Amino acid sequence: MRGQMKEVSQAMAFRFRGGIHPAYNKERTAGKAVEVLSAPKLLYFPVSQHIGAPCREKVKVGERVLLGQIIADSDAQVSSPIHSSVSGTVRAIEPHAHPSGARVTTIVVENDFEDEVSPEVQPCGIPVDALTMNDLLPMVRRAGIVGMGGAGFPAQIKIASAYQKIDTLLLNGAECEPYLTSDHRLMLEAPETILFGATILRKCFGMKKITICVEDNKHDAVEALRAAIGARTDIEVLELPTKYPQGSEKHIIKAATGREVPSGKLPVEAKCAVFNVDSAASIARAYKSGRPVFQRLVTVTGSGVCQPKNVLVRMGTPFSEVIDFCGGLTDNARKVIMGGPMMGAAQYDLSAPVIKTTSGLLCLTEAEDRDASPTACIRCGRCIKACPMQLEPVYLNHYSEAGDLAETERWGVMDCIECGSCAYVCPARLPLVARFRVAKLRINENRRREQAKEEKK
Repeated sequence: MRGQMKEVSQAMAFRFRGGIHPAYNKERTAGKAVEVLSAPKLLYFPVSQHIGAPCREKVKVGERVLLGQIIADSDAQVSSPIHSSVSGTVRAIEPHAHPSGARVTTIVVENDFEDEVSPEVQPCGIPVDALTMNDLLPMVRRAGIVGMGGAGFPAQIKIASAYQKIDTLLLNGAECEPYLTSDHRLMLEAPETILFGATILRKCFGMKKITICVEDNKHDAVEALRAAIGARTDIEVLELPTKYPQGSEKHIIKAATGREVPSGKLPVEAKCAVFNVDSAASIARAYKSGRPVFQRLVTVTGSGVCQPKNVLVRMGTPFSEVIDFCGGLTDNARKVIMGGPMMGAAQYDLSAPVIKTTSGLLCLTEAEDRDASPTACIRCGRCIKACPMQLEPVYLNHYSEAGDLAETERWGVMDCIECGSCAYVCPARLPLVARFRVAKLRINENRRREQAKEEKK
């Protein structure tokens, strides 16, 4: 009994301030096993699929490519290569619809349905016990692994920047976004793969233990992971209270360790590194077979799709093909979002393809897509209470709407993680996140201009 009380008190002590409890709407897909979607005839590979420098094509029109072959890459430090998810022929390199809403240079590959694997795809070959950071970093980069939870930051950069600077290693299995269940299914169906990736990370970082953090609305995933861990003491599972945005790096660190990442700083400043469970699984696959990131789990859900599913999809597959595999859109479907409802991006063209950061396709009906017509701010303060970053969105909104970037920055807009908690609770339905995002872009543009001026002096 005393041990149980201690566990409860620790969980209470590490809860973060702010956040919300939206309807999670995960029940339609949480219990559905992953289905595999066959690759279509034409696949589209944008050269921009992650945070950092976009890639440049490494192939030419008419060239035959193989499954797992690098078809685009960059010499920039913060970047990650892009691989073909099929064997076939490059039919075009041209602007095409991108999930961001822009038209981006895209490599179009016609599938020959042979899935001939590139000779570049080779297992690591080094025993895990002998694996070092010098072995891990090129393997991770070669496999094109990025943050698979949505941010898309190149994994080799995060690993290198945290090496020898941390004392705590966390895997993020929170999946706090409503509707999404792809990470949940991965933890249920492939816990051993996640644990193998966790072991590689733990070994290369020199940690004695790695902690997998999962929200308590996924208790079956917690049990699956613990059953796979068995008597091992180098991996533990921490069950966290369900609260959005628990899956944010800064908040999962707070919830798991009680530490706070300083304003404007990265998790390494709190001596922590956080990796998504799918990123860990991708590391395991790259080690075992050399398999790069050429497919990913996508949750297709919402009342606007006929047959909600969790689907394993080849990169480059158009959204329309994925939705058709799930029975198509309903007659009253109104909006399709890539990602979840809180931080996802509305789609204007369903020919846009699945990329590395496509965690879900959320299809909403008119009933689910609430009226976004804003009214005047009534100064109710709900946004202040909800903000997990302890900002005051009411003032950020006032100054950003007025175009006063200096005051917007002074009130902390650069610390905004764009989680959408403020907009969710706003009775005036103000587009708060959109305004803050624009303000941050303008502030960064001004900083770049000032830096360029200084460099010219």
